[in-house]
Amino acid sequence: MKNTIKSRIDPEKKTIEIMIQMYCKNFHNPENRFCLSCLDLFKYAEKRLKYCQFGENKPTCKKCPIHCYKPDMREEVRKVMRYAGPRMLYSHPIMGFRHLLNKFKK
Repeated sequence: MKNTIKSRIDPEKKTIEIMIQMYCKNFHNPENRFCLSCLDLFKYAEKRLKYCQFGENKPTCKKCPIHCYKPDMREEVRKVMRYAGPRMLYSHPIMGFRHLLNKFKK
């Protein structure tokens, strides 16, 4: 079961990492991977994913019945996803398409 959880959570970690990198590069720090606030956001998201109580059955955060993000962090992630989500289809097409498909899963 642990391998299944790992296989479900790891791609989500990578997706949010790429999305935050894209957002940070455009709005905050074009020269480095993350500015401090984006690094904090990534670490927070990574921790939330690691301890998600749904594990392998994790829904997308938007459809989750339990919102484990603090409201301010949730709004920050929303901003990142609104910016990076559509652009993922061009810069990381497989990851972007997978992220898009997960929105439609039950």
